[in-house]
Amino acid sequence: MALTTSSTQTMTVNGWAGRPRRSRRSTASAPYLFLVPAALLFIAMFVVPVGYSLVLSMRASTVSGGGIGVRTERFVWLDNYRAVLSDPEFFHGLLRMVIYTLIVVPIMLGLALLFALLLDAPAAAAKRFSRISIFLPYAVPGVIASLLWGFLYLPDVSPFNDLLGWLGLPEVDVLGRRLAFGAVSNIAIWGGTGFNMVVLFTSLRAVPDELYDAARIDGCSEVQLAWRIKIPLLTPALVMTAIFSMITTLQVFSEPQTLRPLAKTISSSWMPMMKVYRDGFINGNPYVASAGAVILALGTLVLSLGSLRLLQRRAFAEDR
Repeated sequence: MALTTSSTQTMTVNGWAGRPRRSRRSTASAPYLFLVPAALLFIAMFVVPVGYSLVLSMRASTVSGGGIGVRTERFVWLDNYRAVLSDPEFFHGLLRMVIYTLIVVPIMLGLALLFALLLDAPAAAAKRFSRISIFLPYAVPGVIASLLWGFLYLPDVSPFNDLLGWLGLPEVDVLGRRLAFGAVSNIAIWGGTGFNMVVLFTSLRAVPDELYDAARIDGCSEVQLAWRIKIPLLTPALVMTAIFSMITTLQVFSEPQTLRPLAKTISSSWMPMMKVYRDGFINGNPYVASAGAVILALGTLVLSLGSLRLLQRRAFAEDR
């Protein structure tokens, strides 16, 4: 009996007691195994291109010798960055980008907030159809949307000028110097309002209905309910969508680049990303183009980190 007990204890120690350890180790390593494909994709599609751009931005090529010549690369360190920052075209593009941001972000978020509040109202009808209709432009690629609006902007085929002529008003060159910002901004607003509306509407649906019922019992109208309760509760979602929208405006490229053949007022360096594209793929200078792209990426990073820090401070102040 004693031998049986001791042998059982030995089997427990050597056999069954060791299995949970191995299972615990395999369970602990399982999440990391699932992260491996995403990590490899992140390294291949983000880390490697960014690292290559950093190296490329600090190099330059020179051609020496007669005839065809010999092309050699060498490190110039920060000379390309100095060339980009001293280029007036780059600063003019940054100024246009700031104006574009000041036009697009407030109007787009204002419309998204208005649509979200209207769809959340109890008296709203055809909510599902309205949500799909407002969101549908976001599903259209930026290049296709720019082409569609570009043909609507052309004076010869534009229905807007036909409508103005029917009303007895003079024709308007939408792609002219005065309205070029509005023409490009309209495409971004048309395409981005639906996405932000869905984010805000989803945040509203997460609010308990009891809070709205209590406010209505206290005598709040729907306008007061939206102004004093819904909009304050939407502040985190509004801040998040504003940050994402501003980051998107730093990368604006497809809309003005697509409209450029149709408009004489939009130059090849109208926006910073357009200048980066021109330097790299038209002028054949990937070194200066990489420096410009790195500067824009650093600006995006600073904006993202600064916004995140402000959100963290706000959340910490509310917790206290």
